[in-house]
Amino acid sequence: MPVLKARQDNHFEYYSGFPLASVKDKSHTPLKWKLLDTAERIAATLWPRPLHSLTGYLLLLPALLLVFVLVIGLFYIGGYSLHELDLSTYRLKETFSLTNYVTALTSTTYRSVVLRSVLASFLVTVITLFLAFPYAYLMVRARSAMTRKLLLISLFLPFFIGQIVRAYGWLIILGKEGILNGVITSLGFPPMSLIYNYPAVILGLVQYMLPFGVLLLAPAITAISHDVELASESLGAHWTRTFFHIVLPMAKPGIVGSSVVVFTLTLTDFAMPEILGGGTTDFIANAIYDGFFQLSNSGLGAALSMILVTLGSAFVVVIFSIAGTGTLGLNGSSE
Repeated sequence: MPVLKARQDNHFEYYSGFPLASVKDKSHTPLKWKLLDTAERIAATLWPRPLHSLTGYLLLLPALLLVFVLVIGLFYIGGYSLHELDLSTYRLKETFSLTNYVTALTSTTYRSVVLRSVLASFLVTVITLFLAFPYAYLMVRARSAMTRKLLLISLFLPFFIGQIVRAYGWLIILGKEGILNGVITSLGFPPMSLIYNYPAVILGLVQYMLPFGVLLLAPAITAISHDVELASESLGAHWTRTFFHIVLPMAKPGIVGSSVVVFTLTLTDFAMPEILGGGTTDFIANAIYDGFFQLSNSGLGAALSMILVTLGSAFVVVIFSIAGTGTLGLNGSSE
C-alpha cells in the first residue's frame, strides 16, 4: 500500500515516491482548496461548534416552514367554511354558522359524491395492491438482470406521462370510436359505452396508482431475505403457505404504506373523474372545484375541503391504529 510520508516540518512531500507540493506553500495550493477553506471558515463563524448538535433541526426547518404554511392555509379554509353565502350580494356573511356543513352532509347529491369517492378509494386500493404485489415481487426476485431492468423501466415510464395525458389515452382506447369499440364493431357487435361511467374511472385510477403501489412495495419485499423463503420451503411448506405466512406478514410495512398513499391519492383525485367520468361520476375534489369556481360559493367549497381532509386523516389514523406505526419503522415493534 502506498504511504503518505510526513516530515517533521509538516511538509507532505512524498506520496508513493512522487514529490508533492508543500502544504505550507500557499502558491501551489489549488484554487478549489482555497475556496473550500474559505467556505469552512465562514461556516464555522456562522455556525460555531456548540451549535452542531442543532444541525439536524436546521435541516428540518424548511420542511417545518412548508407544513406551517399549509396549516395556516387550512385554518383559513376552515374559517371560510363557517360563513354562509349571501345570495343577495354573493359574498360570505360575517356571522358564523354550520350551514355549509349541514348542506354538504344532508344533501343527497353531496352525500352520494362522498360515498362514491370513498368507495372508489377502497376499490382502487384493493385492486392496485392485488396487481402491484406480484409485479413488485417479480421485479425484486427475478434472476435475470435484464428482466428486472425491463420491469423497472416499464414502471417508471408512466411517470413521464402526465395524468391528464393518460386519461385522454383511455378516451382513445375506450371511446365510442376508440380502439376497443373498433374491434367490437368489426366482429359484428354494436359499440359499447365504455367511458363516462364509474368503471372507466376506476380503471383509469388503478392504472395511475399502480406505479405508486409497486414503488412502495418493492423496498419491503427487498428487505425480506430470500433465504427465509428457501428455509420455509426446505421445511416442507408449499409456496402458497410460504407466501401467506412468511412473505405477506414480513411485507406489512410496504402494504400499509402503499394502502395509505393509494387511498388518499385516489380520494383527492380530480382529473380521472373529470375526464373519464364526464361529469357523471364526480369525486369530492370535483365538487370542491365546482363550489369555488362554478357556484362561486367559497364557503361550501371550503366545507367540502374540510370534509375531505377529515376523511383522509381518519383513514390514516384507523390504518395506523390497526397496523401500528412500527410497520413503517417509526419504532422498534409493529404494535
